[in-house]
Amino acid sequence: MSVAIVNAVPRDGAVLGHTDEPLAADHIHEVSAARLRQTRQRYTRGRRALVQQLLDLDGPATIQELVEGGSDSSTSSLYRNLAILDQCGVVHRVVAVDDTRYELSEELTGHHHHLVCRDCGRVADLTLSDDVERALTRAATQASRTSGFRVAAHNLEMVGTCEDCAVS
Repeated sequence: MSVAIVNAVPRDGAVLGHTDEPLAADHIHEVSAARLRQTRQRYTRGRRALVQQLLDLDGPATIQELVEGGSDSSTSSLYRNLAILDQCGVVHRVVAVDDTRYELSEELTGHHHHLVCRDCGRVADLTLSDDVERALTRAATQASRTSGFRVAAHNLEMVGTCEDCAVS
């Protein structure tokens, strides 16, 4: 199991890196359009379809999975649009065992972690209980105190073998 602490030590007992409930689909599209406008980009039909496709998925997806999932965009357009959406904070890249995967940012979908299969590279979303999140926050706070490192958020990846690979 690897733990990467990547983003501020919370105040008032808040859970580090924890965002409230995911946004509604319409609001996700509104936020996506606004973030693109801030960088002088347009929320094109293709970008909207890509955001919707990511919203409909159960976890992070590779470019190939997006193509196989029915994307009308070419592979090069997907890469270009994902890079722009990543720069605008709409999409987050997840580097997995086999490939880079993409998902909507936690600010849009809610805080979660990942289960990563070391055999097939599949990445599944994992939401932990508030008690576990508070324990991770305490660990991050302690790490900040002992190391001087200023923790802003946390992200947990559990690496192992998925159910499908375990059966094979």
